[in-house]
Amino acid sequence: MLKKRLIRILVGAGIYAAAILIDLFAGLNQWVVLGIFLAAFFVIGGDVVWKALRNIARGRVFDENFLMLIATAGAFVLQDYREGVAVMLFYQMGELFQDYAVDRSRKSIAALMDIAPEFANVMRGGKLETVDPEEVEAGEIIVVKPGEKIPLDGVVTEGVSFLDTSALTGESVPREVRPQSSVLSGCINSTAVLTIEVTREYEDSTVAKILDLVENASGRKAKTENFITKFARYYTPAVVIAAVLLAVVPPLFLGIGVPAVWGEWTRRALTFLVISCPCALVISIPLGFFGGIGGASKWGVLVKGSNYLEALARAEVVVFDKTGTLTKGTFQVTGIYPHQMSQAQLLELAACAESHSNHPIAASIAAAYGKETAPDRIGEMEEIPGHGIRAVVDGRTVYAGNAKLMEAQRIPFTPVSAAGTVVYVAVQGQYAGCLLIADEIKEDAAQAVARLKQLGIRKTVMLTGDRKSAAEQVADELGIDEVYADLLPADKVEQMERLFAEKSKNGKLVFVGDGINDAPVLARADIGIAMGALGSDAAIEAADIVIMNDKPSRIATVMGISRKTLRIVVQNIVLAFVIKFAALVLGAFGMATLWEAVFADVGVAILAILNAIRALRYKET
Repeated sequence: MLKKRLIRILVGAGIYAAAILIDLFAGLNQWVVLGIFLAAFFVIGGDVVWKALRNIARGRVFDENFLMLIATAGAFVLQDYREGVAVMLFYQMGELFQDYAVDRSRKSIAALMDIAPEFANVMRGGKLETVDPEEVEAGEIIVVKPGEKIPLDGVVTEGVSFLDTSALTGESVPREVRPQSSVLSGCINSTAVLTIEVTREYEDSTVAKILDLVENASGRKAKTENFITKFARYYTPAVVIAAVLLAVVPPLFLGIGVPAVWGEWTRRALTFLVISCPCALVISIPLGFFGGIGGASKWGVLVKGSNYLEALARAEVVVFDKTGTLTKGTFQVTGIYPHQMSQAQLLELAACAESHSNHPIAASIAAAYGKETAPDRIGEMEEIPGHGIRAVVDGRTVYAGNAKLMEAQRIPFTPVSAAGTVVYVAVQGQYAGCLLIADEIKEDAAQAVARLKQLGIRKTVMLTGDRKSAAEQVADELGIDEVYADLLPADKVEQMERLFAEKSKNGKLVFVGDGINDAPVLARADIGIAMGALGSDAAIEAADIVIMNDKPSRIATVMGISRKTLRIVVQNIVLAFVIKFAALVLGAFGMATLWEAVFADVGVAILAILNAIRALRYKET
């Protein structure tokens, strides 16, 4: 498309040069000269004329195409053929450069998110078939060779290999997978052949959801973008009216009936119209936000819209969940304390009760037990939010959860005070003992909190359902300002409301969680940031921003990107307004010609676009 446009401009410029030479040396009839200039004009700017006429027919009169049509037509009426064609030529060159810049930025983002698989090798009838990933169903077996992208989410059934997850997470460290390991679409298989059982069809896969997220990010406009759109809607008709008044009112006082006076003020009005074209604002501002979203994706952070990127630049308070956000969420059973039974019996009861739960604590208990639990041993099971689980095991009612669960069931127990999470177990209303489970703080969690404070965040807060002693230990180690523990989901929302009252009128509150258990507070926060857990469905759907590599330090990274993007956008607005206002004044007083008007318009747009592209590149200091 760009190539065809460039060829058309070059051909039109050649005809234009020929027209100037013929006009100067051939001495042909003026109608012939006019015809050659018109040919050059329509080759160069025929699409602009067509768009202007089409938009007028549709009731959308006031846009840049209309301004260019009026300005160039006026130049031809005044017999300034050279200026009329030159105005269109330079305008089209500016538009070409703008389209090239936009295309480059889109390609940069596409390269950063180049994770869409092109094919899948599926095993059917004992033979491998190469098909489109969208044709593969859940439950089918696919084979991924070294160097190929994993086309669909699934579980490894055969093979041991390393995966390059950088397209999803921004991390270059390979991840080892073996049988029973979950793998996500978009990763690249590096070392050996893998046989994978597909667990989700393509439309529900991680790669499809991420690509949809990136493609639709521009649909959620920032307030600045919405302001510019509304501004242009009123600005364009205002400058057209001003240009008409400029062409008509001064001659009425300076020389009615004097053609030279009317011609001079008409020329000034046309110059005024060309200068007033709001291209620099309309194009460069969304391009700046688009570049910011692309720059964040390079760091493994997905931003769902420019409105969230803009809001993040005004963040004052950052609230963290603990488990899976600041800590790894990879729990290990570090202590078993039975009451009137053996350690093995207590661990078996807890593992059976938690066997249907996906919670990290349940996974750690299952890992410590190390055996499969027979399904026929487990009866009715109920998850009690914020407390734990009730399950029927071997016909007996078993409760496994926190101290609040024991208190709610009026079960006498022995409280344990230790760093970590305590799971109390009761059988048939009698206390059976407890398990101590420890979590590990993420390597960059302390760095994340420190960097946020360097960026000017006024307060950092932790809200967690974990015990107070464990929560305070983590908060002290990381330097978090306030910590609130033993919270149910409703308690977290209540604490959020209190924190909202403490921030300034224009300040924003950010909540960072795992996107699953924290859905209410993610929705309530000004900006919800989820640890994506390599593409968790709930995280991607619930949050405004998703950190695909689960690194807390990326919060400060995307905050830095948002502030840089907003600075660029403000610079473009100031640049466009100042230069355009100065040029409009010069044009109105006859100190700028149509040529200079085009340079003012195109030049401002090019400078603004070059500035906007800087948002794609961000370096941490």
